[in-house]
Amino acid sequence: MNTKPTASAKPTHRGFLSDVDAMFLRAAELVPMQEGLSQKIQVCNETYITRFGVRLRGQMFTFEGWRSVHTNHPVPAKGGIRYAPNVDQEEVEALAALMSYKCALMELPFGGSKGALKIDVSEWSEAELERITRRFTQELARQNFISPALNVPAPDMGTSEQTMVWMANEYLRMNPQEINAVACVTGKPVAAGGIDGRTEATGRGVHYAIREFFNTECELNRTELPRALKDCRVIIQGFGNVGYHAAKCLTEDRCKIVAVIERDGVIKNDDGLDIEALKAHFDAGGAVKGYSGGSYSEDGAKALEDPCDILIPAALESVIHTGNAERIQAKLIVEAANGPVTFEADRILNDRGIVIIPDLYANAGGVTVSYFEWVKNITHMAFGLMQRRQREHEQARLVEGLEEALGKRFTDEQKASFATGGTELDLVRSGLEEKMRSTFAKMSELREENPDISDLRTAGYVLALTRIKGFYEAIGI
Repeated sequence: MNTKPTASAKPTHRGFLSDVDAMFLRAAELVPMQEGLSQKIQVCNETYITRFGVRLRGQMFTFEGWRSVHTNHPVPAKGGIRYAPNVDQEEVEALAALMSYKCALMELPFGGSKGALKIDVSEWSEAELERITRRFTQELARQNFISPALNVPAPDMGTSEQTMVWMANEYLRMNPQEINAVACVTGKPVAAGGIDGRTEATGRGVHYAIREFFNTECELNRTELPRALKDCRVIIQGFGNVGYHAAKCLTEDRCKIVAVIERDGVIKNDDGLDIEALKAHFDAGGAVKGYSGGSYSEDGAKALEDPCDILIPAALESVIHTGNAERIQAKLIVEAANGPVTFEADRILNDRGIVIIPDLYANAGGVTVSYFEWVKNITHMAFGLMQRRQREHEQARLVEGLEEALGKRFTDEQKASFATGGTELDLVRSGLEEKMRSTFAKMSELREENPDISDLRTAGYVLALTRIKGFYEAIGI
């Protein structure tokens, strides 16, 4: 038997949590702190492990879950809940730490948290998943690991807005006096207290991050990328919610998505894939194989090494590692997933001159819009309610003034477009774009000013740690 690994085989490495810690420590050397504070910030404050039983199919099944709080300065702690068969405590703690740094970088009033349930969702019916989720919620709520004021979950891998509705409803059932109960989770459907634009938020945030990179000349000059985003060829790994919306937004900017990698393989088209047609095919069968608009190969991992301008890993952690980093041919890597590039691979890629837009910034669109949803829930007021009509009236008067000054009349369609007060979706997208633009500017400026900071990841971590340090020092810890 030939036991030689394939060219794209992933070697054993020290693990996701160790990678996050290593990235933290590299940045912590550049942030002056009182003795011992760095070690305190690095570790998770607490991790709750629960093993609970649910009677299903005539017998008792035991499930194992976790909720980790990396920091609750400030509160509430924020972070998703994933359902996956191979998840473990270290993965949860790594994701919780990353959430702390992400929220601090984006200047959101949240600490970092993460949760997981060890389960293969494909093995259970929707009705069974609801019962399991409600039991998990009971265990979390009993220990205050779900609460609008203390800990606010959101969807992640294997969970959805439906999962969040079950959790919110179960929390309300247990706490009927809690007026803000709907804010105990985010990522809900609009009809159940969610916010318009949350589903697309992470993918659209990835798009804003890429667009801002191209709008920042000093960053673009570090690469051999085309000068215009429309001239770029893009490979996306992962065609779930994040990958699809990133692809959709990029095609609106006339980028060519030349390959989409999924669990069953890769679909390629040098002329650019029809993203909506591929999405319809993928939703019907859960695979890219069989799609008629491109050529198929089973070796999706190898496709990460194909020539392209932008590579967007949007699924799992550690897909770019020491085993393939030397062969990556992209000019720009955008981490739409959490931890898709290992610490060792990050160093290799940087030494090769390949620029990385890091996960703690690139995929922060989800938690940013979750913040908007949480604010909407605790204020009990729709976005734009108090301003929309006032803005429309102001715009209408401006149009009237322009008509008088120009001596011409605008069409009714033109007036309607000029005088809109902005829907909730418009306001959410505007707020997300502002957050992504302002944060990128701070990262880029810090890298330009500090010769010890050679990459955007380190710049992002330094900004995040500086803010977290400020919280701890302000409360005397």
